[in-house]
Amino acid sequence: MILIVDDDKSIRLSLGVLLRRAGHEVTAVETPEEALSVVRSVQLRLIIMDMNFSRATTGEEGLELLQKCKIFQPDTPVILITAWGSIPLAVAGMQAGAFDFITKPWNNQLLLQRVETALSLSREKAEEQVSATKFDRSGIIGKSPAITGVLETVERVAPTNAPVLILGENGTGKELIAHAIHANSPRAKGPFVMVNLGGISQSLFESEMFGYRKGAFTGAVTDREGRFAAAEKGTIFLDEIGDLDMNSQVKLLRVLQEHTYEPLGDTRTRRADVRVVCATNADLNAMLKDGTFREDLFYRINLITVTLPPLRERRDDIPLLVDHLLRKVSANAGRDVPKVTEEAMELLKNQPWPGNIRQLANIVERTLLVTPGDTLDARDFQAQGLSAAKVNAETEGRLQSREKTEIENALTESGGNLTRAAALLGITRQTLYRRLAKYGIKY
Repeated sequence: MILIVDDDKSIRLSLGVLLRRAGHEVTAVETPEEALSVVRSVQLRLIIMDMNFSRATTGEEGLELLQKCKIFQPDTPVILITAWGSIPLAVAGMQAGAFDFITKPWNNQLLLQRVETALSLSREKAEEQVSATKFDRSGIIGKSPAITGVLETVERVAPTNAPVLILGENGTGKELIAHAIHANSPRAKGPFVMVNLGGISQSLFESEMFGYRKGAFTGAVTDREGRFAAAEKGTIFLDEIGDLDMNSQVKLLRVLQEHTYEPLGDTRTRRADVRVVCATNADLNAMLKDGTFREDLFYRINLITVTLPPLRERRDDIPLLVDHLLRKVSANAGRDVPKVTEEAMELLKNQPWPGNIRQLANIVERTLLVTPGDTLDARDFQAQGLSAAKVNAETEGRLQSREKTEIENALTESGGNLTRAAALLGITRQTLYRRLAKYGIKY
């Protein structure tokens, strides 16, 4: 598949006709948002993209789109479309990773030659690449489309140095995803430093994050390194970033913008050579609107966003998770792994799990430790507080049918634009992707 990205309809049509006549499968989109939807979900052979869009004439939006495309599909060649007056912009694009550029108006024969050259070299590169490197899942369990989609994104993003924002409810495994990003990055041999920002007060933020020198304040009797120094050449995981107060947000923003900081009481500036991964269960978009989260910081931390699905959206993974948890707890307890009856597994699969995987792990561990024997049945789990009530299949079916209809209506109203459809539905694009996969909706 070749992707064409241009806000000029005539260019999209003419390029599409030319490439299809040459035997290529083509899809064409108008905006960077639509392009990213395709790049995230479809493995492409080639991207042909304009550098200027209707909202910007300096090429900055085109360069940003190029950067994101290379993050998600680093081996897919990109050919830029530019005007004669924008050759310096095309050169900047080449420096950012583009394969080639063409100028408007183009020669059809020359354009097709460049397309074939890009495709040929890309195939040769793919054949030469060693595929022995195995993706480290870092203990992430599951095979459902919801979680495999997340892992595919992580696998593409991890080798880069791009900042990542992980969103999800409590207990969905945000720390595991952060570990996976680190473990599959060039910084894997460096430190992984986790910081719970919700547990650091405003008065202690600078000393905790940047360290201090002896005598910097009362009680500073020795030098102390901060968290950024501890994470040097590795990854710093800033959990619960939504809990950070406004003053601390300003101080963190400077580090992310300039990659420098000063320990308290030190006049020397230190370089912060770290990869930053953030996480929160808060609604940052709502916080932006009410002024409790800085917009400039938001855009610094979420170049790439990974949204974890709650456990209730991946019920098919519950048997795998239960098996993994039982093996882990049994090994620690020094006993054989018990079997789980079908009735017990159905009970577990039909729980609402507001605490997600963390709650499931707690229930499984408690049940195993207090239940003798080699089998766990539904009554054993009910004794730990699980309700025997099951989800009404007919009611759930009606709700899912209604949700599918609403999604289809939003896609129709938006003309197939996923960004607009998500906005109409009041959900994120990542959530919309999961719903499309869940209901098998083609887009």
